[in-house]
Amino acid sequence: MIKLFVFLGNPGRDYTKTRHNAGFLLSDELYPYTKWSSKFHSLYAEEGGKKLLKPLTYMNLSGTAVSECTTFYKLKAEEIMIIHDDLELPLGEVRIQKGGGLQGHNGLRNIKERVGSDQFYRLRIGIGRPKFGDVRNFVTSPFSKDEEITLQQVFTLAERMLRNPETEGVSKL
Repeated sequence: MIKLFVFLGNPGRDYTKTRHNAGFLLSDELYPYTKWSSKFHSLYAEEGGKKLLKPLTYMNLSGTAVSECTTFYKLKAEEIMIIHDDLELPLGEVRIQKGGGLQGHNGLRNIKERVGSDQFYRLRIGIGRPKFGDVRNFVTSPFSKDEEITLQQVFTLAERMLRNPETEGVSKL
């Protein structure tokens, strides 16, 4: 049973509506009235029996926040769902999986190192890969207006998938 939902992103105004903040954006969509407090180097809340975490350590150091929370609550990797952007999936696709390759995602790599396992669940929100240009600039750039419309539809898919989070699978628009 998943007890901790971790929404990845980067803190600060510069990153608010960027592709790398897909996790933060989904949490804002799903929990608009939740009262978050500062705990575990994160914004932390409990909602409907779930522990929610938005690490404020920047993406690449997310493992610090996740390991503090999992240690405090004595959680196993299998009880964690990490919600994050994914370059390897096209915009409009959402996938749940347990464990598996990290596809170069430094935030996930840091979580694996700090938690000591990659057997956590992941909700992968496709953001696509740029055809040209630097990946770092792409993930830290905002969604276009058309992409924001698609993203709202993606969030509806993600919400449905999170109702039964241990079921691995893919949803596409």
